[in-house]
Amino acid sequence: MLYLHCTKKIALTLLIAVGFLNCTFAQFSQSQLEINLPDHDSKPYYFGITIAGNSTRFHTSFHPRFLQDDSVLVAEPTNTGGASLGLSGTLRLSNRFQVRFNPQLFFADRSIRYKLSYPDPSSFDQTEVFKKVESVIMSFPVHVKFQSDRIGNFRVYTLAGIKGDIDMASNARAKRAEELIKIEKNDWGPEFGIGFNFYFPTFIFSPEIKISNGSRNIHARDENLRFSSVIDRIQSRMIVFAIHLEG
Repeated sequence: MLYLHCTKKIALTLLIAVGFLNCTFAQFSQSQLEINLPDHDSKPYYFGITIAGNSTRFHTSFHPRFLQDDSVLVAEPTNTGGASLGLSGTLRLSNRFQVRFNPQLFFADRSIRYKLSYPDPSSFDQTEVFKKVESVIMSFPVHVKFQSDRIGNFRVYTLAGIKGDIDMASNARAKRAEELIKIEKNDWGPEFGIGFNFYFPTFIFSPEIKISNGSRNIHARDENLRFSSVIDRIQSRMIVFAIHLEG
């Protein structure tokens, strides 16, 4: 159900974004009769900066102990927001294909909601407990971009690639008892997205939305911690809406 809900949210976001961009493009095309940055397409490479927001969550798989343990009734990941900053470098391969390296620094909080059979003393005797994992992630994605023909000062592109992540706030080796969900430091996975180029006289404004999934099990499971022991695998899921300013 969570997956279907997230899929519907992605589809709705894409429809709204495309509608907004179509209106913006119509006004932009009418007001901009001359071609901006006409020599940009012949550049062998170019650089830019990235500002982004994200919706992130864990994807979990339960351990067999979950069915045997009557103290934890529900362990459900929740969606949370975050932000990121980054740089980009793009290499032109042909009129259709480009390769982009886009390192970013992500700030994200990911939570799991637990429903307990008995009140938890450490959580003010509540039966519903949220365990939050704060992450500061250095992400190193490499994308191949496939772009359409340029129509005036507008272009659309799709991208696919792979990323490598380093969580600098990883608590996998923490020994304190209150560290109840431990996350490994390194992750990797595929990325897919769509974006739009709007050419202005001095820069290119490029809104983009992409899906970024982690493939590695990042859960450092601990048999002695009840909130950790009921979960087997944890993988990262992220939807990123980014603005690239390129020149």
